[in-house]
Amino acid sequence: MKQRINIKDLEPGFYQAMFGLGKYEASTGIAAGLKELIKIRASQINGCAYCLQIHTVDARKGGESEYRIYALSAWWESPLFSDAEKAALAVTDEVTLIADKGLSEATYQEASRHFNDHEIAQLIAHIIAINAWNRIAVSTHMFHEAS
Repeated sequence: MKQRINIKDLEPGFYQAMFGLGKYEASTGIAAGLKELIKIRASQINGCAYCLQIHTVDARKGGESEYRIYALSAWWESPLFSDAEKAALAVTDEVTLIADKGLSEATYQEASRHFNDHEIAQLIAHIIAINAWNRIAVSTHMFHEAS
C-alpha cells in the first residue's frame, strides 16, 4: 500500500489543530487506559490499521492486558470490562456510528450512572478526536511498516 497524500506536510495548520486536540485529551480526567480502549475500539469500527497499531502498542505499554485488547471487539460479551468501561465503550460505538441511531437515550443514561456530565463531555471529545484521526489515516492510506 502506498500513502496517497501527506496532510501533515500539505496542510500543517490543520495538523497543528489536530495536535491541539491531543493536548486537550491529555488534560482530561479520563483514565489513560480507558482513553486507549476508546481509541482502539473506534479504530476497529473504522477499519483504521494505522491507529490500531499505535494504540494497541500504547495500551500494552500502559499496562493493558493482551486478553482485554483481544476481547475489545466483543466488549459487551466479555467479563473482562467493568460496567463503567462497558458504558464508555457503548458510547464509543454509538458516537462512532452516529448515522445509525445517534447516541441513544439508554446508552446515555447508562453512561450517566458511571460518569458525571463533564466526564461524558470528555468521553465524547475523545471519541470525536480518534474518529477524526481514523478518517485522516484511512482516507490517505497512512500505514506503519511491520515491526
